[in-house]
Amino acid sequence: MEIKELIFTVPTGERNQMINITSRVLSAVRETKIQNGDVIVFCPHTTAGITINENADPDVVHDILLTLKDLIPQDKPGYRHCEGNSDSHCKSSLIGTSEQILIKNGVLNLGSWQGIFFCEFDGPRTRKVILQVKGQ
Repeated sequence: MEIKELIFTVPTGERNQMINITSRVLSAVRETKIQNGDVIVFCPHTTAGITINENADPDVVHDILLTLKDLIPQDKPGYRHCEGNSDSHCKSSLIGTSEQILIKNGVLNLGSWQGIFFCEFDGPRTRKVILQVKGQ
């Protein structure tokens, strides 16, 4: 079994944003030549995350961001973290910082409507994504 690590950056333009990185992950997986195994997509940031959701209708991304904004407002009274981004930390914890995707015949084994998203909650910034690809 081979294990390969790849890193790429994601520039973000808004405070809260979801960026489809599926094609970048697939390209990196193909670069490794691993045909069957899995890839872990990891975000090493405390105010960002990784999720899998629908990539066909952009309204889904809008609705997710709107729901997170309603559930975890930026200016909630009582926040104690002094940097003013407590909501970003909470959103990151809720979404999570990694996803594992199976690789079959050199292709990401995602559902028809699924895509991999980098979730920015404290932008704009340039962020890092780390991939660990394992298999044969």
